[in-house]
Formats: sequence, C-alpha cells, structure tokens
Amino acid sequence: MPRETLVMIPPMLSDARVFAHQIQVMSQAHAVMVAPPTCGERIEEIASQILSWSPSKFALCGMGLGGMVAMEIMRRAPERITRIALVSTSPQADTPEAAAAREPHIIAARAGRLADVLQHEINSTWMAPSTDKVALVRLLTEMGRDLGPDVYIKQARAMQRRKDQQATLRQIQLPTAVICGRHDGQYQLKRHEFLAELIPYAQFEVIDAAGYLPTMEAPEATTEALQRWMTQPMMLRL
Repeated sequence: MPRETLVMIPPMLSDARVFAHQIQVMSQAHAVMVAPPTCGERIEEIASQILSWSPSKFALCGMGLGGMVAMEIMRRAPERITRIALVSTSPQADTPEAAAAREPHIIAARAGRLADVLQHEINSTWMAPSTDKVALVRLLTEMGRDLGPDVYIKQARAMQRRKDQQATLRQIQLPTAVICGRHDGQYQLKRHEFLAELIPYAQFEVIDAAGYLPTMEAPEATTEALQRWMTQPMMLRL
C-alpha cells in the first residue's frame, strides 16, 4: 500500500519548528507536509489554499489555529481526509469579548510594534511547570518575528471571524485523535474533553508533562500519541 501522507497545520505565529520532533520521527513511515495557515484573513480562505496544496487524500493534524483550519477542511472536503488529529484547539467561535480584545494587538502590529504583540501572545503561564519556559518563549518569539506583522494580522482576523464547528465534529466517522496538555492554560482540559465527546469514537490523549504546546513541551509523548492515531484502522464501527 502507498504511504499515507500526513498534512500538519501549525498554530498561530508558528511554523514547521513547532512539529520538529514529530516530522523527524513520523517521516520515517509517512510522507509529511507542513501547511502554514498564513494565506488569508478567514479560516475558509486558509482551508481552501491548503486543500489546493494537498494530495487527493491525506491524514490531517492541526494545532491551535491549525486545528480550527483542520475542522474547516473536514467540513468542506471530508471525502479527502483519511483521519484527523486535533491538538490544543477549540471548535467554538471567538466570543464578542475575545474578538474585540484582539483589535488593539492588530493595531499595534500594523503600527510596527510586533515585539509588544508577541509579548502578549506568547504566554508562559499556558505551559507546564516542568517546561523550560525561557527557551520555549525564545523559540516562539523567533518564529513570530520570522512570520512578521502581516501574517499576525491575517491570523488574528481569522481567529476573530471563525465559525463554530461543533456540528462538523459530530459528523466525523474517521479515526480521530484529540490531544492536549494537562497544564494547557489556553484551552483547558475540560474544553478538550468536551471537544472529544462531540466526535464519535475519538481517541482522547492527555499529555501529562505539557501545557498549550505539547508537540514542543513533551515531544516524545506527543509523537507516540500521533503514531497510535496513525495506526488506527480506517474503518470504524458505525
């Protein structure tokens, strides 16, 4: 059988480095492609662009904003997805308060104050106590600087305008993994439990030594969870 292609979508202000360990290990058994969510101000635009880059059928893993894009891809092209993993993400739309709170940071980025924006967006309290927060914040800041203010503005707008995807999740009949860090301060454990309960037969994995960024905070454990997901049979009980 041909190798299953895995398409991975990073979270906001991140690039392929957020999946470094997973790419290194999983590319030994699968073709792995990273699709950055950088090409539109709406989740729908980003999903359309990624679908245009992707093979006719593929496994899909999205984290944070990338998970939200993955849900939209699932909504519009379920026949192309062989399995889906959702990491540190939420199916719900921004509340009006959360959407409004993004506006000053968009204005700051447009005014050339990306460094201030990154200080706000990269929150070490969302990480596990055992994480080397100084090193991780340094790397996240580097990725954010490399992507630049224009990408930040697009991604913040996409987050503001995203739609609720709970109905999409209820329709999934594919091998599904929901993965989160036990110490995630952004999308907390109960929210991930709720997300997993929406999806029939979802495999729910909690990474004990991780917060919001399990792929980086506990890379080995997260890779193992993704490997288990990739070996699930494609046919599920209906």
